[in-house]
Order: sequence, then structure tokens, then C-alpha cells
Amino acid sequence: MKHPYLAKLALPLLCAGVSVSSAYAQGTGTVSGRILDEKGEGMPGVTVIIEGTTLGGSTNSDGTFSIQNVPSGPRTLVLSFVGYTTQRQSITVTTGQNTAVNNFTLSENTTLLNEAVVIGYGTQRKQDLTGAVEQISEKQFVKGQVTNPEQLVQGKVAGVQITTGGGAPGANSQILIRGGSSLSASNSPLIIIDGVPVDNNGLAGATNPLSLINPNDIESITVLKDASSTAIYGVRASNGVILVTTKKGVQGDAFHVNVSTQQSIATVAKYSDVLSADEFRELVNTRGTAGQKATLGTASTDWQREIYRSAYTADNNVSISGNAGKVPYRASGGFLSQQGLLKANDLKRFSGALSLTPVLLDGNLRVTLNVKGSWIDNNFSNQDAVGSAVTFDPTQPVQVNGTEGNPFGLTPAQLAAYGGYTEFNNKDDNGVVSLNTLSPRNPVGLINQRRNRSTVKRSIGNIQLDYKLPFLSGLSANLNLGYDIQRGRGTTFVPATAGSDFNRQGVNNNYSQDLNNTLLEAYAKYERTIGPGRAELLAGYSYQKFENRSYVFDDFRADRSIFAPVSLSYSGEDTYLNTNVLLGFFGRLNYNIADKYLFTGTFRADGTSRFNPDHFGYFPSGAFAWRIKGEDFLKDASAISDLKIRLGYGQTGQQDLGTNFYPFLANLSLSNLTAQYQLGYNADGTPRFLRTLRPDQYNRDITWETTTTYNAGLDYGFFGGRFFGSVDFYKRDTKDLLNFRTVAALAGLSNGGTFNTGSLTNKGVELIANVDVVKGDRLNITVNANATYNQNRLTKLTGSDSPNDVGQLTGGIGGGVGNTIQVNTVGYSTQTFYVNQQVYGQNGKPLEGVYVDRDGSNTITSSDRYRYKSARPDYVLGGGANISYGGANLAFTLRSNLGNYVYNNNRASSFYDLSTSGFVPNRNREVLNSGFSSAQYFSDYFVENGSFLRMENVTLGYNFGEMVRKGTNLSLSFAVQNVFLVTKYKGLDPEVIGGIDNTIYPRPRTFTVGLNLGI
Repeated sequence: MKHPYLAKLALPLLCAGVSVSSAYAQGTGTVSGRILDEKGEGMPGVTVIIEGTTLGGSTNSDGTFSIQNVPSGPRTLVLSFVGYTTQRQSITVTTGQNTAVNNFTLSENTTLLNEAVVIGYGTQRKQDLTGAVEQISEKQFVKGQVTNPEQLVQGKVAGVQITTGGGAPGANSQILIRGGSSLSASNSPLIIIDGVPVDNNGLAGATNPLSLINPNDIESITVLKDASSTAIYGVRASNGVILVTTKKGVQGDAFHVNVSTQQSIATVAKYSDVLSADEFRELVNTRGTAGQKATLGTASTDWQREIYRSAYTADNNVSISGNAGKVPYRASGGFLSQQGLLKANDLKRFSGALSLTPVLLDGNLRVTLNVKGSWIDNNFSNQDAVGSAVTFDPTQPVQVNGTEGNPFGLTPAQLAAYGGYTEFNNKDDNGVVSLNTLSPRNPVGLINQRRNRSTVKRSIGNIQLDYKLPFLSGLSANLNLGYDIQRGRGTTFVPATAGSDFNRQGVNNNYSQDLNNTLLEAYAKYERTIGPGRAELLAGYSYQKFENRSYVFDDFRADRSIFAPVSLSYSGEDTYLNTNVLLGFFGRLNYNIADKYLFTGTFRADGTSRFNPDHFGYFPSGAFAWRIKGEDFLKDASAISDLKIRLGYGQTGQQDLGTNFYPFLANLSLSNLTAQYQLGYNADGTPRFLRTLRPDQYNRDITWETTTTYNAGLDYGFFGGRFFGSVDFYKRDTKDLLNFRTVAALAGLSNGGTFNTGSLTNKGVELIANVDVVKGDRLNITVNANATYNQNRLTKLTGSDSPNDVGQLTGGIGGGVGNTIQVNTVGYSTQTFYVNQQVYGQNGKPLEGVYVDRDGSNTITSSDRYRYKSARPDYVLGGGANISYGGANLAFTLRSNLGNYVYNNNRASSFYDLSTSGFVPNRNREVLNSGFSSAQYFSDYFVENGSFLRMENVTLGYNFGEMVRKGTNLSLSFAVQNVFLVTKYKGLDPEVIGGIDNTIYPRPRTFTVGLNLGI
């Protein structure tokens, strides 16, 4: 007999076999029964477990099951199958006997059928999707110590590249979906948390606003990638959309308490390859001047090990869920205390969340209430110490001790000027001592003599009402009221004796920022059968208001005397409020014919206060999907469980220019401190200087970028859903790029401004594959993989498409003033390196100052630079596996970028400089190989292959079941993050935002022990 549900994508829960531990050797019995569908036929593959234990299995081909060695006494039997309503049945097990339960009938649940996937303004069955949508649930998340939500899906989603900005606690991340679509505007996706679109702007005192969200509260993350799925968000959707859904209570569920703790130790995975003290002495004594040799000390200091430490993290969480009467609820609280590798760097986060999801009025009114809050205390170390530890003289001691570290013969009073920390000085012929401002600062002093602390608070919440209107069957109305409030406050203090701010006599400053985000959205949805199919029509309105209030304070010295007046008020504090309002009207039509032919059309009209009110954007999309599996010729094909072709087209917009709030309005800005005029005198007789107002460049016709996306996809499933995935081909054409460009003299109010200039294209392929290699009662092995190929090309930049145009120089580097190493040129990828072609000697070593004369002028000039490689990877790969045997589980995640190149700014600075006076900087070990005595910043010798393979995490766990007491669940896990890195790159880490490596805060290798108790 054929069973239609065998074709569904059913992945039974991992469960153990029938054997049990010696704890259950006595007092056990057997439980057996049969599971039927609504037609009375036996259902194979249904998961049957004894709640709170690892005992259970799957039903046989006729729907029967038998569970051996079940401890005697009252038990709860749990029956589950994807697409069907889960059932619980109370039973009593008798020692030595079989407990036969009556036949169970499972009924289909249309919400769960083929997995419910969150989409824009609602949910949809996975089998009904027409767009490129990928949802990652909690079971698939990256395990271990995760501080920021985006780290949960790093390497898990095809087409998504997530790069952290270093290893600091709560560090910011760059998220690119299908390559990004902007140059000067934001490339960040729109992020929506429980129906509330959040602000992409940063908050003072928080390196990453997403770090204010507790990852333990997240149930799933859905990525909308093509225009047919994102166009309903209109002017903000060109870079993709990420939907974050948090955990909630379940109707009818019993009371549960879950307590978890993770204890972690993080270590430095790799140090920068610089010269040791002995190697440095040999280099200076061999190649240095007499004055440089005189600066050498007698110490042997490893500055990197002086500033880094083994860092400890504790992450504790508790949640309760259940039903208060007919009101499902979930409440949680968390405390994270995380140390950074850099000394004096730490983060403390207190978080809480509450959700209520009652269904009222006989099931006609669904209410969803979400409230989340967090409080973070940051202690920021001075990250200048990271670069200084690489370049500071390793022969100097951390602190001055007698004559050690005193090459100038300074007096004790002079030595104590920097709080006792070794700093390089100048001493003129008259014996006057001054700080050598060209030398690096003492790395330990940078940390210990600076205190930068902040307190940031955030609350996100909304109430959503979904009401089935009684006067027309199939019609419902939805109202969503939400908010996102953020507050950032901080202080920075540096004593007057600190070398970092010695000449300005220290720092004693405040910083503050308030962000308010309010939302009102309403839509109506109408469902009915029209002709041969089922139609769903949605139409709505959206209003969102963003307020950014920044506080500007005077710049103070350590003693609170004014170093530079910044504000205009007498109080020394000014407040600036910038407001952005978005209005949108949107609609969507889904039409389903016999679950085989699926049509989707969306439309959104948007207006934004960033641009001229006469401009309104219109963003349409359309998609079609053919479920070939639903056709008669495949219905009975047991080898094929799913086969669907998708085609989509649509347009989306981009309006996020960061802090450039009103580029279409004429505006006046306050001059900088060097542009002041004297006007009279103050009461104390000192001259009074006033800053002037100057007109800014503006563009009345500026408007949003528009991205047109074409997508063709194939969803597949074979062998009863044990091998499934998708293939997508896409092309994204972006025009009217929001780009900063120069203007001709007298043609504007400035030498440059932001205009709609240029276009670019991203095109590529995404592959997703999931395989249940072994699927048994005790042993289960699941493998998953994703791959993305993306090609990025500029097709227009400044109105001239001449191949002879250099393009737009970008990518600033350390060394020199205003030097850049990248260029954006028509016909090439963005972030392409623009360098000289190095010439090598017979020994294979680079020849200093010798480059290929590419233009044939017999002189090496900027015209000889050429475009060489790009920071953008050609391929982004991810994958992993999950292996379980009984109660044991092993999982790992791998990530890889291929074809990306990195400019190694550290190596490019590794030359022996004979011109330095009073100090000699340490260098990368490259100085011993190249032997350069002058800067060769533009040599392609320093552009390195940054391809890598990183094992992101490995997790080993064991579920002990009811080890504590009946009805409880206890599990233990051990995880390692950043396990290993395979790369040819010679620097610290090839995964660098923007492709320019100029010393980054190292990513830690973290070891975590976790304990989870469910009651």
C-alpha cells in the first residue's frame, strides 16, 4: 500500500535505541502500539519516545512500535511526525509486563506541513515557497560560546558571508548576502526581530548593536535572498533580509524550566610574526646608524604576550515556559560575563525576554506579545595596543628600572613623566626633553593608562493582533505595534602622564547617544478558492520612525579643563536630533493550483524622508514555481520525494547612507577648530574665537539605489527525503549607486558629494545539499554542505565607461599620508587591488624599487600600477556533520573562502628605515627576507592569497536523560571554536573585512564546557 506522507520531508528526532543503562536494569517493562493516519492506515517513520528519556524509536512500515526496558511507573509517550500534530499520552508501565496502548491517530497540521517557514508578513509551507528562502533552526545553529546572533549561522547559509571584525567581545560583523550591492551606501541586510525592523546605525558605546540580543532566546533565523521574497520590504531590501524569530510558549504545553551554563577559556590562536629581542638587536647592530644602535635596551620583552591573556567567559541562562490558563508564555533571563584576549577588555550582559501568545475569542484572535531587554557594561581596552605591540622595540622593558630603558640619560623626574612606562623621547642640545611623537607608544601603557567604559541599554518589543473578521470567511486583519529603544553612555579617561595623550595633558570626556525606533504596521489578508486554485491576497501599510539623538560635549583634558570647545552652548553640551521616517504600502498575491503550480506577486511603494518628498519608489516582483513532484507521473515515484522549479524577478531599493540623513536638503555645518575667527575678547581678557557656518554640498534629485534581481532555482529531495537541497542561479543588477564623487570647481558648494552615479552586477550560483547518511534507532549521521560562487563587476562608475579611466581610488593603508591600495574601475570587481608589478632577482627575492614598466615610459610612475586580484572571494563554502549514537552526539562546522586576496600591510611595513631618529620600530620577519630599506607599499608582492579553510567549531555532547529525577533531562557538552585554520596567507588571519590587514584583534581559540538541565 502506498503512503502519501512517505514523500514528505520528514526528519525524525534523533533518539536512542532500545538498550538502556544499568540504572534501569531492574524494574522495567515494554510499551507497544500502532500509529494510524486519518484514513486508518499505519504510519511508518513516526517518532515515538518516552518523555524525559532517550528511550524510543520510529514506527515500522505498518505503523507499529515497541519500546523495550522502559522503567516502571507513570510515563508520558510522545508521538511526532513532521506535518502532523504532536500527541502526548500518559501511560503506566508495569515491571516485567507489556503495556499495550490503543491505536493513535495523528492528524495533519497545515501550519507544520513540510515545515513552516517564516517569510515577510507571515509564514508559508516550505513546499509553497517560490523565492530563495533559507531557514536555520536552533538545532542547526553553531554551538559553543556565541555572543552575537549572526554567529549562530556563520557558514550555515548559502550566499551569506559573515566576517567578524576581530576577536573582541561583541565585535561588529560584516554581513554580505549575494555579494552586497552598494559602494558608499550600506551593504548590510535589513534585520527584522519578531516583526520589528531594527536600525543599522551604530550606537555609541556598543561595537555591535546585535550583541545586545541574547542568542539563547533565538528559535530560528530566516534569510530572504532574492527579490521575489524581499521586494515586499521595498526601499530597504537590496542587500537581503534576515528574519529573527525568538522562542515562545506552545499552546497546551506543560510547565518547563531550562537552566544552562557555559564556562569558556579563550586563548590566542596565533601571534604576529615579528622579530624577537635578540633578532632585533642583531638587525639594528648590523644595519643601523650609530644613533639607532644607541637606542637599544638590554631587556627581552615579548610585547604581544604582555598585552594578551587567557580570557574567561561565563554564560548562564534560565527560562520557564508553559501555560497560565489559556495563555502560553515563555520568560527567560541571562547573564554573560566575557573577558577579551586584550587585557582590561571585558563585556557583561544582562538580558531578559518575555513572550505571551494567547488565542482568544474561540480561536479568532491571536495575540503575540514580545518584550526583550538587555543591559551591557563594556570595558574597552585601547586597541591601539594591538598595533603598537607589533612595532614597539622588544629590547625595552615595560617600565623604566634604573638605567634600563633610559638611553638618553634622563633624570628620575623626567623618567616618571609617563607614569613609569618606557616611552621614547627627544633630547635637544639644551637638554630639553620632549616625547618622540613619531615613535609607537608603550603597548602596556596604552592599556593600563586608559579607561573607556560604557553602559548600553536596549529594549525591543511589539504586540501583534491577528483577528479573523466574522463578517467574511477567510478575511483577517493584522496590527503590529513595535519599538526598539537604545541608549548608549560612556566615559573615556586618560591621565595627563600617559604617553598616548601626554602633549594634550590627558583626556576626560563623555559620549552619549539615544536611538528611538517606533513601528506601526497593519495589513489585511483574504483567503478563498478562486477558479482552480487557492488565492491569498495581502495588502498593508507601514509607518516607521527612526530618531537619532547625539550629544556633543566639549573636549576636556584630564583635569576637566577644556582642550578644545566643540559645542556652542554655555553648558559645554549640544544635542542634535536627526529623524528618518519611512512610509510604505505593500501587497502580495499567492495563488496555488493543486499544490503544483504556485504564483507569487508582490508590490511595494515607499517614501523616505532621506530623499525629496516628490520621490516615491515602486518595487514590484513576480515568481512562479512548478512542483513537479505533484504531477501524476511522479506521485508514486518513491525515489523522488520533492522536485520543484522556481523562477523569480523583482526590484528592491537601498536608502541607507548612515549618518548622511538629508542629502537632498541645503544645510550649514559648523567649521572645524582650525577655521575660527577672533571676535572681541572674553571677560578674562583672552581672545574670543568663534567657529563659522559653511554651506554643504547637496543634491535635490538624489534618490535610492535600485536592484533588479533574476533568480532560477531547483528544490530537490530523494530517497524519502534523506537527500535534499536546492540549486539557485541569480543575477543582481544595481543602478543609481549612491556614491561619493568629486565635482568640478565652482560646480558645487564643495569638491565632492553623494550622487546617484554608477551601476554594478552580482551574479552567481548557490548549492545546498543535506544527506542523512545513516538513519537508525541508535546511530544517525547527517551531513550538510553549501557553496556559493559570486562574481562582482562594476558596469558604470562616473558616467564615463572608458577602459582607460583609472576609476575611484579606495582602500586606505597604514604608511604615508593618504595612500590607497584599491580601486573601483568599470569592468572589474570592487575592492580590486591597484599595485605595481614586482620584479624578482635570480635568487627569487624581490628587487627593491624595481617594477615592470607597464606603460613603456622608462620611468616608474602611478601610470604603471595595474589591477590585480580582489578582496572579494570567488567561492564561499560551508558545511558540517552531526553524528549521534545513543545519548552521545558529535557535530562540527567548516567554513572556507576561495579566491580572495589580502593586502598584508604588516609585511609591507617591514623595511629597515635608516631615517628614524631616537627609536627603531620592530618589524615583521619579512624584513630578513626582502632586505628592503625603504617603503614599497604599492608592490604586488604584499598582495597575498587569502583563501582559507577554518574549522569553526567542534562539539561533543552527551544526553543523560532522567539522571536527576523523573521528568528531567540533563546534558553535558564540550566545544572548541576556531579549531584550526588552513591557509597560505603569511599574516595573522586572512579573514579581514575589506581585504586590508593592518593588525587586527586576534580571533580566539575557545574551549567551552556546557551543562543543560531541563525540568
